[in-house]
Amino acid sequence: MYRYIKGTIEEIGFDSITIDNNDIGYSILVSSNTAAQYQVGEKAKVFTKLIVREDEMFLCGFHSEEERNMFDMLTSISKIGPKVGLSILSFATPKQLGAYILSEDIAKISKAPGVGKKTAERIILELKDKIDKTQIEFEPTLLEAQPAAISIDESVDALIALGYTQAEAKEAVKKTKKPGMETEEIIRKSLTYLMKNPIK
Repeated sequence: MYRYIKGTIEEIGFDSITIDNNDIGYSILVSSNTAAQYQVGEKAKVFTKLIVREDEMFLCGFHSEEERNMFDMLTSISKIGPKVGLSILSFATPKQLGAYILSEDIAKISKAPGVGKKTAERIILELKDKIDKTQIEFEPTLLEAQPAAISIDESVDALIALGYTQAEAKEAVKKTKKPGMETEEIIRKSLTYLMKNPIK
């Protein structure tokens, strides 16, 4: 159900997007890496996963089927729910995370928000063989992943320290942040954006 939704991107947040399809706005939780792939006003296809709980129901969204497949594998592990799964995918792309798992890099995985050493060990134990059997083509070398959530927070704090309001800082970072960008680059591009597009 709801394998994907096609429509116009209406809003983009750090961990959610809103897509309009036939005058219905779907609010979808996403990783920050996925959020960075879209622009407000563009036509887009968002792969989705409907999550049903006793007291709530919500959609999780993904820029690619590769990311959704990794999300499904992560959330198949005990004590890793949808929000932690998205948090992990904000920390690293599927290719990066796959490389960490295959190389059994506990230290790297444990840096993801909501993941400690024991959870990292469980991720490696339960997913290493599953990743080998999938058709996902993981990068052969271990890539250095910048923790996206941490980079965003640091960038916003730095802009506030330079005299911008929290709203201005968040807006600039949201508009300029791309997957793999380091904190310094996010700040630099955000400053350029703020100078060219003063927020009223």
